[in-house]
Amino acid sequence: MLLKFHGNQFLSPCISISSTTIELLEWIKSITKMGIIKRKKNYNAEKHTDSFTYTIKYNDAINLLIEIEPYLIIKNKKVRARLIIEKYKSLTPRNGKYSDEMLKAKEEFYKEFINIK
Repeated sequence: MLLKFHGNQFLSPCISISSTTIELLEWIKSITKMGIIKRKKNYNAEKHTDSFTYTIKYNDAINLLIEIEPYLIIKNKKVRARLIIEKYKSLTPRNGKYSDEMLKAKEEFYKEFINIK
């Protein structure tokens, strides 16, 4: 749920769903009104079905987590979602400039997130 999109960035919230059924992903996108659908490269079309990935990033991912968190069943996913909802925005400055104290708090947040098993 936290991914690095660019080499110089910190980890950012992300929700992704992979499927071979594009209609399912298009339906989810029409309901959520956010995100993008990308076609994955199929290196062997004779053996494999085309697949797609629906991705929501940054604030859109946090907003969707707020909506779906009560319905999450897998315990570690639910705990991680709650952690992102409660702490991520307060630890991320809008201008991207971190003081030493903010940087330390962000690193502690990542450690806490990763240690959720």
